[in-house]
Amino acid sequence: MFGAFKKLRDSLAKTRDGFVRSLETVLGRERPIDEELLEEIEATLLAGDVGVRATERIVGALRDGARRGAVDGPDAAWALIRREARALLDPRNLAEPAGPVARHLARGPRDEAAAGRGQGLGLAPPAGASPGVGESARPRVVLVVGVNGVGKTTTIGKLAMRHARDGRRVLLAAGDTFRAAAGEQLALWAERAGAELIRQEKGADPASVAFDAYARARARGFDLLVIDTAGRLHTKSNLIEELKKVRRVLAKQDPALPDEVLLILDATTGQNALSQARTFTEAIGVTGLVVTKLDGTSKAGVLLALSEELGIPVKYVGVGEGPDDLEDFDPDAFVSALLGGSA
Repeated sequence: MFGAFKKLRDSLAKTRDGFVRSLETVLGRERPIDEELLEEIEATLLAGDVGVRATERIVGALRDGARRGAVDGPDAAWALIRREARALLDPRNLAEPAGPVARHLARGPRDEAAAGRGQGLGLAPPAGASPGVGESARPRVVLVVGVNGVGKTTTIGKLAMRHARDGRRVLLAAGDTFRAAAGEQLALWAERAGAELIRQEKGADPASVAFDAYARARARGFDLLVIDTAGRLHTKSNLIEELKKVRRVLAKQDPALPDEVLLILDATTGQNALSQARTFTEAIGVTGLVVTKLDGTSKAGVLLALSEELGIPVKYVGVGEGPDDLEDFDPDAFVSALLGGSA
């Protein structure tokens, strides 16, 4: 656990050296929590990609605390900021899931100790563990979307590795049929993870790949099917329509499919990640976020903006280039690694 926290903390070094250090400077002087100070805090949070709504929430809480006498100095202000950040990121505080996919996911958690890693995907327990109540025999199906260059295929490979190591049978579907290199990259990850791969010829219909992949996964008893998609530019409506078609084809086989729509976002893009998330969510019903490249950016504050403005939980974060550098997202650990305090 300590090693994972250290890795997370190290990955957030650039953000701490950026807006967090600026915030420390603003709060480091002994002065009353007045409107002038609150304006400086607001400007610092906005510059750190925390987003308008999350910033307004934090500053509003500070203003209210100062008015009541509960926030009377830097230490109390820091404690409140940490508390508000944790509340923003806590999936229990996010908006109620909307749409059939999200409602399916919200039917009830499985026992986390039995399920092991991957609780966020609603996966069955690994081989040899006791199944959850009402466990279905069909595979869990995860549709992975995102624009080019965010680390989508790499994230899929890392997910495959961790679940294969946990004893689950994993099938990957090469739904990015427009780039031959995408299928080849996914094939390398499948081999590395000990997963199986299904792919068709270049230019094939991605919905057809998804259909065939689910049929194989169900017939052969796979636990997890992860479907890759092309790096859809969120500004191109025709490409979004193709993603919708993949969703429709899956839903014809089972109305609850896909179980999860994971959107991969690159933390280095800051507020642009928020724009992408809005578009994909409106188009295809994103149910979870994976934020990559935290180790390469000073803009990790965008996670607060994503949670507050979209109400979609962050499921995983990428903290490095290695195959094990995909971490389950822990709001308490994230806030502690970013802002200090105990995890």
